[in-house]
Amino acid sequence: MKVAMRAAAALAMGVFTLTAGAGEVTGKVVFDGDAPEMKLIDMSSDPNCIKAHGDKEYRREDLVLGDGQAMANVVVRVTKGLKKTEFDAPSEPVIVTQKDCIYSPHVVVSQVGQTIKFTNPDKIMHNVNSSPENNTPFNKAMPPVMEEMEVVFNKPEPDGFRVECNIHPWMRAYCVVLEHPYFSVTGEDGTFKIEGLEPGTYEITAWHERLKTQTAEVTVEEGKAATVDFTYSR
Repeated sequence: MKVAMRAAAALAMGVFTLTAGAGEVTGKVVFDGDAPEMKLIDMSSDPNCIKAHGDKEYRREDLVLGDGQAMANVVVRVTKGLKKTEFDAPSEPVIVTQKDCIYSPHVVVSQVGQTIKFTNPDKIMHNVNSSPENNTPFNKAMPPVMEEMEVVFNKPEPDGFRVECNIHPWMRAYCVVLEHPYFSVTGEDGTFKIEGLEPGTYEITAWHERLKTQTAEVTVEEGKAATVDFTYSR
């Protein structure tokens, strides 16, 4: 699961500036032990969903593992050690797609003040019901004619919150809102990379929707990559 922190894109959006001699933190998140098999999703309650995804099978995404039990959908972020405390929100929105009656991606991260855009290519009735702790919850319908809906969260939600569709109860995603751009979301290869860090000692935190958080301390040297790995179990 390859990390989602793209430095070039971040620079283009004015998120942060890479300083000379900046370092990075890389690593991998894996699951140790016998992993539970995720249940198949039954969409038979809505013929439109069955028609949309055809013969493709979907399983719950509470725990997504790749080769070698690498863990996807883990948010890895800096939680201590940053000298700068204020960051501009990226101008580009975070996109969450409601396609084939599934939210994609399953886990997203936005910065405080950044737009999150929900799209509805299914063109059937969905609704977006969010339950943040620090921001105002909302529950908004997206009828077939409504292709996009935008929301902005102005307070951090580092512990993540669930977004779901009450019409299709298997549709669930998670959103984490951070004050800074030093984060990454693992893909199915379990890897992450957090770039642009000044030399220093940092606390790095890994967050998973079911298995919660782990922390580690790492020292970043000028122009070098520090490594830290995380292992989860049931």
